[in-house]
Amino acid sequence: MAKTNPFKFIQEVRAETSKVTWPTRKETAITTVMVFIMVVIAAIFFLVADQLMGFGIGYLLGVGG
Repeated sequence: MAKTNPFKFIQEVRAETSKVTWPTRKETAITTVMVFIMVVIAAIFFLVADQLMGFGIGYLLGVGG
């Protein structure tokens, strides 16, 4: 692998960074809200699944009346 001059590397990184399409503030806010909503949905799903499995196992083993 060829060695690259550190200064040239930094110039190339800056050139590539300028090509990136950065999200707007609105897009970032909407995406953040969507992530939080999905986290809440996943948490509720796993809570319900855990409760159902706990109830089922307790019923099968005859523990916890």
